[in-house]
This record gives sequence, structure tokens and C-alpha cells, in this order.
Amino acid sequence: MPNVTQLLDSAAAGDPRASADLLPLVYDELRKLAAARIAEEKPGQTLQATALVHEAFVRLVGCDPGQPWNSRGHFFAAAAEAMRRILIENARRKQADVHGGGRPRVDLPEDFAAPDARPDELLALDAALTRLERHDEQAARLVKLRYFAGLSMPEAAVALGLSLRTAERNWTYARTWLHRELARSS
Repeated sequence: MPNVTQLLDSAAAGDPRASADLLPLVYDELRKLAAARIAEEKPGQTLQATALVHEAFVRLVGCDPGQPWNSRGHFFAAAAEAMRRILIENARRKQADVHGGGRPRVDLPEDFAAPDARPDELLALDAALTRLERHDEQAARLVKLRYFAGLSMPEAAVALGLSLRTAERNWTYARTWLHRELARSS
């Protein structure tokens, strides 16, 4: 079976069979990434991994099925960005007045526990990440791949075309920069 990069190249060249072979392969990988990302979310998250991957998939291939992908890394970087935007939109929607206006959601099963303010944290992270992107685009892309797509450091390094050591340095820098920005804004 050809790898994702080969199928992306063939699909970009107009091979309809490559597109047909690519979609299930990429969908399965996106589903695993989304499931890992959702599993890291705190309790109270209403967005399911399947819904996240479906929405990201539609955004990636639904609007422009002939979208040329330069590489596997390009595709998964776009997938990470799509997942990030979906999670941010979901957090903003939860903050809207018609959805409680930022008041915490209260589930009333056995323990009556109120979920923590995850949407606020996610929105603060998004604002800081946007500032980081203006300052250091590569570090911001690494954060998106690690945090929103759930890639490991070696996977993110390959997706960005970086050595593992460079990716690790960028990760350390980005985490420190974001921590400082988040502390400053709170």
C-alpha cells in the first residue's frame, strides 16, 4: 500500500483512484489524532472525537477536493489547524450569551460537580498562540501539531521537516513563551 505522501502527490496530480485510496487512510489517522486530543480534554467536553474529525475532514477536503497537498506534513499541519479552529469555535460558542454567556455548565448526575472553565483556558491559549504565530510561526505550528493534533515530538518534527533536536528546542521555547504570555494575561 502506498504511503500518505505518495497518495497525496498522486491525488494532487489528478489521479481519482489515489484520492479514493487516500481518504480512508487519512481519515483513520485523523480519527486517531482527534480521539487522542479529545481524551486529553477535561470532563465536561461535549465535542466528540468523531465529530471533530468529521468537521476537520470536511474543512480539509469538502470545500476544495482538488486541494494540492505538498506533503504529508502539509496535510497534517492543515488538519491540526482545522482541529484547532474547531475547538476554538466550540469554546467561543459555549461562551456566547445564548449558551450561558460564560457561566459554568453544571451537569446534575450523581455528584453534581460543575466542570472547570476549560473554554476560558482554551480561548486564552488561542490568543497567546496567535501572538506567538506573529512572533515565531514555526514554533506556533509545532504547538498546534502537538497540542491540537496530538502528534508526538518525532511525528511533529517529521511533519514540519525539522530535526528532532530542533523541534525539541522550538517546543521548549514555545512552551516558555506561551507560559509567560498566559501568566501576563491572567
